[in-house]
Amino acid sequence: MSRRVVCLRHGQTLWNVEHRFQGHSDIPLDETGVAQAARAASLLAALRPTMIVSSDLQRAFDTASALGRLVGLSVSVDKDLRERGGGEWEGLTREEISAGWPREFADWEAPGGEVVTDVAERVSSSIRRWAERLEPDGLLVIASHGAAIRLGIAKLIGLPEELWPALGGLGNCSWSVLEEGRKGWRLMEHNAGTLPEPVQSDDSPEVTQD
Repeated sequence: MSRRVVCLRHGQTLWNVEHRFQGHSDIPLDETGVAQAARAASLLAALRPTMIVSSDLQRAFDTASALGRLVGLSVSVDKDLRERGGGEWEGLTREEISAGWPREFADWEAPGGEVVTDVAERVSSSIRRWAERLEPDGLLVIASHGAAIRLGIAKLIGLPEELWPALGGLGNCSWSVLEEGRKGWRLMEHNAGTLPEPVQSDDSPEVTQD
């Protein structure tokens, strides 16, 4: 038996639709996002999760709560599962960012924001910390954010930093599955729950959303 972790991205928000950088801004789910969370909950309930932990931001917590209500589990909160902080870019569209900070936009490094290595470290450490509480056959569901999940997984499975961009983003209410093996954590599924589609998140200038 192996411990497993499902990393679930939150449902859609208005800022997702408007292509705005969300970061630490506490933006709620919109009507579509609420429906996405309910659908994801109905699918993930079949996996019989034994623990649910969420970012402290409302869009992630409400996504996690939809699953918690369905399976009868309370949702723990961990601030370390927050999205990458966007500094001066939060609330701005990609067009506004590229116009105002062309050099920083090319590197996707927001003035006053978090660097990717810090995000990867805090998210991967959080996943490890909560996974250690699981029984040997337990299933943990982490509700978090697009960039946070991608960077945390990359760090957790030991990808060299230069290869982190090879791991694609997640659509709203899609998830990735990690399983603990004899030599560490393995990525078993990535961006599951939807057909292939453009993904936009607070992740890089190339992707088209969190």
